Order: sequence, then structure tokens, then C-alpha cells
Amino acid sequence: MSNAEVAPGREFASSRDLDRGGIRAVVVVPTFRRPDMLAATLASLGGQVTDTPFAVVVVENDAAGRAGASVARAVFEAGSLAGFCIIEAAQGNVHAINAGFAAALDSFPAADLFLMIDDDEVASPGWLDAMVSAAEREAADVVGGPVVPRFAVGAPALMARHPVFWPAYDASGPVAMIYGSGNCLMRRKVFDLLGRPAFDPRFNFLGGGDMDFFTRCRNAGFRSYWAAEALITETVPAERARVSWILKRGLRIGAINRAVDRKNAPGPAGAAKILAKDLAILPLSLLRALRDLVRTGNPLVATHQLAVAAGRIGGIFGKEPEPYRADRILPA
Repeated sequence: MSNAEVAPGREFASSRDLDRGGIRAVVVVPTFRRPDMLAATLASLGGQVTDTPFAVVVVENDAAGRAGASVARAVFEAGSLAGFCIIEAAQGNVHAINAGFAAALDSFPAADLFLMIDDDEVASPGWLDAMVSAAEREAADVVGGPVVPRFAVGAPALMARHPVFWPAYDASGPVAMIYGSGNCLMRRKVFDLLGRPAFDPRFNFLGGGDMDFFTRCRNAGFRSYWAAEALITETVPAERARVSWILKRGLRIGAINRAVDRKNAPGPAGAAKILAKDLAILPLSLLRALRDLVRTGNPLVATHQLAVAAGRIGGIFGKEPEPYRADRILPA
């Protein structure tokens, strides 16, 4: 039987004899209505080849259904992984991530390394070691790694080669910042300095809380590193292998970019600065689209620049997509 603890608004299911003081690294896994994919994610974490004592914190964000929590409970009860599952009743991507990191930071006092993987991803056997080794070898405060697509059905080449599906960097090395939380590591001091909640709830339904977080990491002077060998694979469902999804993703990227820019440029002067950037991006997006068309011969890649610009312009008028709202969940 697993241990069970209950806190206000949350239900815990932990592995037996969990040594909270001996854990050095913690992997946070937020989940929402993807129990089969979560099972594959947890299986990949159970298959890590590492000497680093680590635990897993699963955050179930579907407080009503709890299908993911049932999967996590079974894994912890079987002893396949050390860790626990919590239920985060406040719906939304950012709430789930914040709950996971808060629980990890508070529950494992000796841990210094905090990682995250999404519930539609599978970690390669050497993933954890590669991330930890990069952090230690490079004295990095933040480490990112590649998330590469695995299409559930055959995707046309025009889509499969689109940059929205591929990592920002190709080679290992120091970088100004990383952009996504689907494959990341942060030291405890990052959270200590930036404070809690770690991710800004303003991005709860739009997405982009990770971009905002890592922008703040860069601005705070934390050292970021890209570990190309720390490979994670992401399942791309059929719904994403469509032109409409890619165009909507471009719009959302534009809206996120503007929201992060605006947050970092407060007040009337900041508003004027960002508006000038918005207007400048319109003609620039046309030039970039033509450049990408010539470079790749892929009209879908070229159109991406225009979609991002359109998303920024929509943000001026408060038009932002909300793919993480429960009543309109889309494959984000």
C-alpha cells in the first residue's frame, strides 16, 4: 500500500519508504487528461540509467477525472519510481507547474536540481544523467535539452520540417536563454531568487509562462546551457499535423512574445516602445517570409513569420488564444 497524505485542496499518493532527505534531483511532470501518454512518460523515467538519487512529482490538473493520478498512483505503489502525486484543483498550465515545483522544493530539502518533462514526452535512458552532468560540468544554473517530434501519423514533409516542431538549438554549449519547460533543469537558487510562484499566472491559459520564466532567468544573470545529448521525444498527435494548427501556433507565439515584451517594458514609455516594435515587425515579417521561402522552398515555413506578426498585432487589442483553458482544450 502507498502512503497517503491530504492537504487543503490536494490529495497526495506517495511511494513507499520515500527517502525525502536523500533525493538530489526532482522531476516534475504536470498532466492533464493524457493518462496513456503519462504512463509512457513515467515508464521512461523509471528506465533512467543514473546514479543520481531522484524522485518524481506528478501534478494531476484534472481534479474531477483524475485519470493521470490513477496512473501515477499505480506506478508509485509498484515501486517503479520514487515520488508522489498531487492534485492541483486550480485549472491551467501555469498553476500545475507552480504546484509541482513548490511541492518539489518543499518536500525534498536536500535536492538542488529540479527538472521538468511534459506528459506527452518520453525521456531517453541517459536524459537525467546528461542534464545533471551538464549542470555540474558547466556550472550552469539552467539547462535545456532538445524535444524532437514523433508524429503519431505520417505528416507531410511541409509540416514535419516546420520549425515549431524542432528545438531552438542544434549543438551543446552556453546559450543566452532556453525557451521551453518541456526539457529543462534549474538549480534551487533560481527559485530562491526569482521567488514564488515561479511561473507567472498571467500566462496560465495563453501559454508562454516558460518563456517568461526563462527571460527572467536571463535578466537575473543566471548561466544557461544547452545539452544536445539530453534527448526527449514528444508525441505529435494527428490534430497538430495540420496547417490550421501550425498557423494558430504562430498566432499564439506572436501573442506570447508581445506579452513577455510588454511585461518587461512597463508604464507608458514601455507601451510606446512595444507598440513601435509591433509596427516595425509588420514589414519585417514580409521580408522574413520571402527570405524563408527562398531558403526553404516551404510556403508553410514562410507563412509562419506572418502568423507570428499577426499574433502580436492581435495582442495590441487584447486578442489572445487560450489553448490551456479546460472548456476549450486544444493540442498545445
